[in-house]
Amino acid sequence: MKLEHLNQAYGERAVLRDFSLELPDSGTVCLFGPSGCGKTTLLNCLAGILTPQGGTITGLSGKRISYVFQESRLLPWATVLENVELVLPPNHTQTALEWISRAGLLPYAGQYPRKLSGGQRQRVSFARALAYGGDVLLLDEPFHALDRAAAQEMSALLQQSFPESLKILVTHSREEAERLSDRIYFLEGPPLRVVSCREQTAR
Repeated sequence: MKLEHLNQAYGERAVLRDFSLELPDSGTVCLFGPSGCGKTTLLNCLAGILTPQGGTITGLSGKRISYVFQESRLLPWATVLENVELVLPPNHTQTALEWISRAGLLPYAGQYPRKLSGGQRQRVSFARALAYGGDVLLLDEPFHALDRAAAQEMSALLQQSFPESLKILVTHSREEAERLSDRIYFLEGPPLRVVSCREQTAR
């Protein structure tokens, strides 16, 4: 995947300015940098939520993209089961239940988000994203509401379920970046820029 000369601004504030980056087809890539440097804007461009004001993204055509947001973004009027079913074809209740179970939430399948803790809601978000699946999984601070044990459990589930997919992890936790990634891009901004890149040979 190639990102070439991307530009995105909010009013006078340039978040992406002539930003270019080449990403692999698989593995876990971490975009590591401080809050507000432009990481989420970049993910939103990859997801198609934002159309860059300039530049091109190639290598995403025909690929299925799944997104775990910083916030769980669950529908408050839908149960855990219904939130996961939403991303599946009709009559796939059993598939939704399987993902909910793998996320450790089967006893809560009939509960509404307001009845869940922040960590449980984030697990539902993982179950929903994994149920949808994809060639590219965008992970925007996905573990912030989870304790270390739960974060390791969800990251293991992610790797086991989609070993061949490209996982793009956004974080400003260095420990998380080093523990989970094959490659780390160290970023600064805005405007977003790559300061250095490190290959993780052993984790």
